[in-house]
Amino acid sequence: MQSSFRFKSNRFHHLFLRHSYFFIAAIALLLSTSQTTHSQTLTQTIRGIVVDKSLQTPIAGASIVLVGSQPLRGTTTSTDGDFSLPNVPIGRQTLKVTYMGYKESIMSNIVVNAGKELVLTIGLEEDITQLAEITVKPTVEKDKPLNDMATVSARTFSVEETQRYAAAVNDPARMATAYAGVMSADDGGNNIVIRGNSPNGLLWRMEGIDIPNPNHFSSLGASGGGISILSAQVLTNSDFMTGAFSAEYGNALSGVFDLKLRKGNNQKREYTIQAGLLGLDVAAEGPFSTKYKGSYLINYRYSTLELLSKIGLPVGDFAQRFQDISYNISLPTQKWGKFTLFGFGGLSSSTGVAKADSTLWKTEGDKRFDEKFKSNTGAWGATHSLNFSPNALLKTVVLYSAYENGFRQKRYTDNYVFEPRYDEHYQLNKLSVSSTLNYKFNARLAIRTGAIWSHQTYDFFREAWDAEAKKWERYVSSKGQTATLQIFAQANYKLTERLTANLGVHTLRLFLNSRQSIEPRASVKWDLATGQSLALGYGLHSQTHPLALYFYSPTATGDIPNRYPNQSLNFTKAHHLVLSYDRLLSEHTRLKTEAYYQALYGVPVSANQRDAISILNVADGFISKQLANNGRGENYGFELTLERFLHNNFYYLVSGSVFKSRYQGSDEVWRSTRFDAGSAVNVLVGKEWQLGQGRNNVLGINLKTTYMGGYRTTPIDLAASRRQGQTVWIDAQTNQDKLDSYFRSDVRVSWKRNKNGFTSTLSLDLQNATNRQNVYNHFFDSNLNEVRTVYQLPLIPILNYRVEF
Repeated sequence: MQSSFRFKSNRFHHLFLRHSYFFIAAIALLLSTSQTTHSQTLTQTIRGIVVDKSLQTPIAGASIVLVGSQPLRGTTTSTDGDFSLPNVPIGRQTLKVTYMGYKESIMSNIVVNAGKELVLTIGLEEDITQLAEITVKPTVEKDKPLNDMATVSARTFSVEETQRYAAAVNDPARMATAYAGVMSADDGGNNIVIRGNSPNGLLWRMEGIDIPNPNHFSSLGASGGGISILSAQVLTNSDFMTGAFSAEYGNALSGVFDLKLRKGNNQKREYTIQAGLLGLDVAAEGPFSTKYKGSYLINYRYSTLELLSKIGLPVGDFAQRFQDISYNISLPTQKWGKFTLFGFGGLSSSTGVAKADSTLWKTEGDKRFDEKFKSNTGAWGATHSLNFSPNALLKTVVLYSAYENGFRQKRYTDNYVFEPRYDEHYQLNKLSVSSTLNYKFNARLAIRTGAIWSHQTYDFFREAWDAEAKKWERYVSSKGQTATLQIFAQANYKLTERLTANLGVHTLRLFLNSRQSIEPRASVKWDLATGQSLALGYGLHSQTHPLALYFYSPTATGDIPNRYPNQSLNFTKAHHLVLSYDRLLSEHTRLKTEAYYQALYGVPVSANQRDAISILNVADGFISKQLANNGRGENYGFELTLERFLHNNFYYLVSGSVFKSRYQGSDEVWRSTRFDAGSAVNVLVGKEWQLGQGRNNVLGINLKTTYMGGYRTTPIDLAASRRQGQTVWIDAQTNQDKLDSYFRSDVRVSWKRNKNGFTSTLSLDLQNATNRQNVYNHFFDSNLNEVRTVYQLPLIPILNYRVEF
C-alpha cells in the first residue's frame, strides 16, 4: 500500500515546485511591456434585477440608492424588476435597496471594475413587521445564508472572497478552511475536515441538485481532489453549511456546499483571460441578441503543464495534466418560465515512468513504480423555473453526470521484472431529476417541498497485490444499476417579528438493498435585540456509502452464496445538535459562537473480527473487507468567530475551535478518529490601498495564519512491515499517536489596474510562506527497509495574471 499512499500524498508537489519560478519570470516579463495607467476618472455600470427572495418573482418599483454618492444617486426597478445605474465610480461601492413591505437590503463592498459591468440579482425578504406596524431598525447581515431556512452553522460566501483570501486560489473548499470547525485534510489537495468528520461526509450541490465531486484528481468516494474544476468566473454568492442543515439537504453527514451560478451579461459581450501556474483560462459572456434577455457564460481552462508538454518542453514525471469547462446559459421566456442550461466537465491524469536502474532507487518511490492515474468528471444539466401563481415557484432540474477513475501501478522487482500492484477502474453514470416547490402563504408562513430521483449505472473493478498472502487478489468486479430517492418537506414560520421556526423532514431510500431513513429536522431563531440572536438546530442525517463498497467480494469470482457480503449495509446516521449565539458588535464587526454535538451510529466496522477498523477514518476510497453497521462515533466542540467585514479597505477574520472526535470499532474500544486534532485557530487579515493618479489602482495584501493540533496516526509494526514489504500498522494502537502540531502562514499580494474598459490583476500567493515542514504521516519504505516521514507541501509561490474587458 505504500506506493499508492506516496502517489496520492505527493501528487501535487511536482506540479508546484518544479514550475513555480518559471511562471513568475514569464508573467513579470509580460507585465514589463504593459503601458502605464492614464489619469482619469473611471466609471462603470451596475445593472441587475430585484426579486422576492423566496419566489424569485421580480419586484417593480424597488428603490436602489448608491450609498455615499454626492449628490445622492439612485434609480428604481422597471415592471420586470430590472434596474441600471450607469457612471458608477470604480472601486468598492454600497447599494441600499428598499421596497414597501420588504426588509431593507444593504449590499456593501461590491467591487466595481472598469473592465466589466457588474450584474446583480438582489433578493428581498418580506417583512412581517409591516403587518404589525412595528418599526425595527435594520441590521446588516453580510454573512447571512442565501437559504432562508438555514438557521445554524450556515453562511454565505462570495466569489470575491475565494479570490481575496490568502491561499484560497479561487477554490471554495480551500477558502472554507478559514471558517471555524473546518480544516484541510492535507496540503496536497482540497479535501476538508468539518468538525472532526471524514472529508467524504461533504455534499456538493449546484442549482438545487446534487452533483458529483467537482474536483480534478479525485479518488472514488472522496469529496475533494487536487484542483477545483469549477471556475470562479461562473459562480456567484453561495452557501456553505457545517451541521444540522435544513430538510432539503440529504445524503451527507458533515457539510454542504450549495453553489449558485452567475448569469452572463445579457446586454454586452465581455471577456476574461487568466494565466498562471495552474492553467490558462478563457471566459466569454454576452447576449444572444439585442432583443432577447437570454445570455451565455462559458469558461475553459487548459493545464499549463499540458500546454508546455504539447510544445515539447519537458515537464517531468507525475506532472498533472488537466483541462475543464464550465458554463451557464440563461434562456428566459415570456409565458413558459425561465430555462437554463448549465454544466461542467474536467479531464485529469498523471503518469510516472519507472526506470530499470537500481542506482536510481534511493527510496521506494524513486523511479521504481510505473503508474498511470486518471480522473474524469462531467455534469450536464437543465433547469426550468415557473411561477404558476403569485405565491408559488416550481423549479425542476435534470442532470446527467459521469465519473471515471482509474489507477494502474507496476513495480520493478530487484531482478528488473515488472510486478503488478494495483489495477482499479471505477465508472459511475447518473441521471438525476429534482423538483422543488416553494409556496408562500403570507409574509409569516412559507413551505418548501420536493424530491430528487437518481438512477445510477456502475462498473467497478479492483485488483491488488496482497503482500501478506503473496498473491494477486480481486476485490471488486461488478456491473449493474440502482437508484436513490430523496423526498423532503419543510416550513418556515415567523411566529413574531423576532422569533422564527423551521420544521421539516427528509427521507432517503437506496433501492439497491431497500434501505431507507426518515430524518426529522428542526430549528428556531430568536432575535434577542437588534443585531443579537440565539438559535438552536437539530437534525437526523444519514449517508449512503461509496457504491463500490457494497460490491466488495472476498473472491469476486464464481457463483457463491453471499458473494457480496456488504450489499445489505445500512446508512451511517448521525444526530446533529447545534446551539448558536450571534452578536453584531458594531455595524461592521460580528461575534459568533456555536456549540455542537454529533452522535454517529450504524457506522460500518469489521463484521467477523474484533478490531479498530471504521469507515470514519477513511478519507476516500473504501474498505476491502466484510463490514457491519455496529460502530459508533461522536464529535463535539465549541467554535468562535470574530469577523470584521471589509470596511475602509480593511478586514479581519479570527476563527477558533476546540473539539473531540472519537469512535468505536468492532472491538468496542473508544479511540480518537484519524481527524481528532483537538483544536484549530485561523487568523486572516487584509488591507487594500487605492493608489495612482485617479486612484484607479488597488494594492492588496492578505495574510492567513493557521494553527491546529496534529492529526492522529497509528504506530507501524516494523518487523511485520519488513516481512511483508509494505506498511503494516499496529491495529490495537490505532490512532494512538499524535502528529506534530500544524502551523502554516500564507501571504497574498495583488495589484489591480483599471483603465477605460479594461481591468488587469496580478497576484502572487505564497503558500506556507515560512516553509515549515508539517508532518503528513509515516510509512514503511521497503527500499530503505525503514520507516520514513512524509511531509506536507513546502513554500509554494503561485503567480496569476487576469485581464477583464
